[in-house]
Amino acid sequence: MVSALGAGFALAVQPVAAQTIITTDSVGLTAGEVKIPAAGGEMPAYRAQPASGGNWPVILVVQEIFGVHEYIKDVCRRLAKLGYQAIAPELFARQGDPRQYGSVAELLSKVVSKVPDGQVISDLDACVAWAGAQAGDVNRLGITGFCWGGRITWLYAAHNPQLKAGVAWYGRIVGQTSELTPRQPIDIAGKLNAPVLGLYGGIDQGIPIETVDQMSEALASAANPASKTSTIHVYDQAPHAFHADYRPSYRKDDAEDGWRRLQAWFRQHGV
Repeated sequence: MVSALGAGFALAVQPVAAQTIITTDSVGLTAGEVKIPAAGGEMPAYRAQPASGGNWPVILVVQEIFGVHEYIKDVCRRLAKLGYQAIAPELFARQGDPRQYGSVAELLSKVVSKVPDGQVISDLDACVAWAGAQAGDVNRLGITGFCWGGRITWLYAAHNPQLKAGVAWYGRIVGQTSELTPRQPIDIAGKLNAPVLGLYGGIDQGIPIETVDQMSEALASAANPASKTSTIHVYDQAPHAFHADYRPSYRKDDAEDGWRRLQAWFRQHGV
């Protein structure tokens, strides 16, 4: 396993768009790297929570393909400032260090394509168990993820009956299945344990809007209450990764609106 988280941003996204980067301080927080006991060893993760008190609601933060770099850590601190215990595990830890690859193509071929969904789901379960032993209230459990992590958010909502709510940011909905990725979000649309809010860009080049519409229709027609309660909001002029403030794709207004929707969604569903 990769034994530690690095600093800064992944090589594959350099140079970053420094003028739009949001930096959230850790004043009033306990924030930093932790080790999560998981299958095969200890998995590094970033944890942020209020510095005092306990029994905090728990939110799992699921990375993009670039791993737990500075942007994901900052998202955890933003959530901690709202009173959550936020945990972002390095879900590629067994396959390699995603921050060290110089191109997206190399990262996809050498790391991401080798990560089984079953491993990811098991690691997220391990984070929930860890949180419950670290003053987190896992009866108020949420999950949010970005890009690669958006897809995982949908899948985890169909896995864990303990989950209260999820927010999926531009996660892929349809795609080829394989031994490592046996199901896609569209396949489990009617089997969710918790309602999911999907946030998508109308001009996302990697996620065709017709697949977003397909998911919306599948959710609306589901008999399952959690699926039927789920909803998708589309930002018509937003590209992929519109929340990623360190990338040129960032769209401030849409990102801020999505963040407000995330907060309201978690409150509405008991997280």
